[in-house]
Amino acid sequence: MINTDKIRSDFKIFDGKKVPVYLDSACMSLKPNSVIEAMNGYYYEFPACTNRSPHKLGQKATKKVEEARKNIAKFINANNEKEIIFTRNTTEGINLLVNSFPFEKGDIVLITDKEHNSNLVPWLRLKEKVGIILKIIKGNDDGTFNLENFKKEVLGAKFVSIVHTSNLDGVTNPAKEIIEIAHQNGALVHLDCAQSIAHQKIDVKKLDADFIAFSGHKMMGPTGTGVFYGKQKLLEKLSPFMVGGDTVLSSTYESYEMLEIPEKFEAGLQDYAGIIGLGEAVKYLGKLDYKDIEEHELKLNKYITEELQKFPQIKIIGSADPSLRSGVVNFYIENTDMHKFAIMLDEIAGIAVRSGQHCVHSWFHSKKIYNSLRVSFYVYNTMEEAEVFINSLTKIFKIL
Repeated sequence: MINTDKIRSDFKIFDGKKVPVYLDSACMSLKPNSVIEAMNGYYYEFPACTNRSPHKLGQKATKKVEEARKNIAKFINANNEKEIIFTRNTTEGINLLVNSFPFEKGDIVLITDKEHNSNLVPWLRLKEKVGIILKIIKGNDDGTFNLENFKKEVLGAKFVSIVHTSNLDGVTNPAKEIIEIAHQNGALVHLDCAQSIAHQKIDVKKLDADFIAFSGHKMMGPTGTGVFYGKQKLLEKLSPFMVGGDTVLSSTYESYEMLEIPEKFEAGLQDYAGIIGLGEAVKYLGKLDYKDIEEHELKLNKYITEELQKFPQIKIIGSADPSLRSGVVNFYIENTDMHKFAIMLDEIAGIAVRSGQHCVHSWFHSKKIYNSLRVSFYVYNTMEEAEVFINSLTKIFKIL
């Protein structure tokens, strides 16, 4: 069982009299004090370059960054730390994949109809640049994945890149089954785990995922940090699309010799404090039981869903079953700008929610829905906060 009082004591934002009701964790999770302290430790105690400088400060920075790499490899059950490439976010990881994999004209790539722009636009650009064939896999009406449709569409495909848990409706795609079917048909698979990594256990060996990408800022880590994972044998075949300092073993005026993975993909000076902070976030998450996280989120989701269903004008995006929507409740009212609801919730009760099209413009345009209001919660949210949200929303409906 999640002890929210204990968890909230680990977050400075919950200190004091005026505490926000933070219901926007699908966009950005809050950061525990230990993560911030780990980052400050770098800046206060050993603010030096890694790998380059032989002095004690440089050695300590190198040690801390490599400890983070090892901890993250263990966290997702990678074979070794060489399979962990540090990026700024999920977006950079996907762009690395798109620009480094040897795609050719006519290659078929599959994505779903609920992809974040980060897993849509890079493929659209590759379609323009190289001439790949991009196919969109349509889901079921309730937002769940259609495996039978996928079995037909995957025939002849070279690559599948899909969201694991959707930031639109919280629905998790059956990754293991998708990967098995894709591999049986000779296709490689990338999972966008930005939304799932903090809410469910990701084991790349059990999934047999070829590549995954995720961001630190959605898993209690610092902004501007992320990870791109790939099976070692596949990473060794990729050509880096960013090169320069820290990627090269040696160079002359005529030639250069690249370092091995992961360094050859980590061009330039990195966010060492952020990487160390991400390693600390993984430690913090490692102390939590994912089953407890899922139970806690379901309890909140079930209450909010049931209360929202009392408003006939509200339409929930995705499945009506809260157990299929992780920590997300996203809803809209026809012909209504949901931004005004988000602003009023903040003004009336200090409630932070997200309104808009959530970087899934393609889905909203296809459904002719203007925008929506998304409530997303995590381990530090309480039932009292869920009740404050519903009570405040009720007041707004009376005002409007």
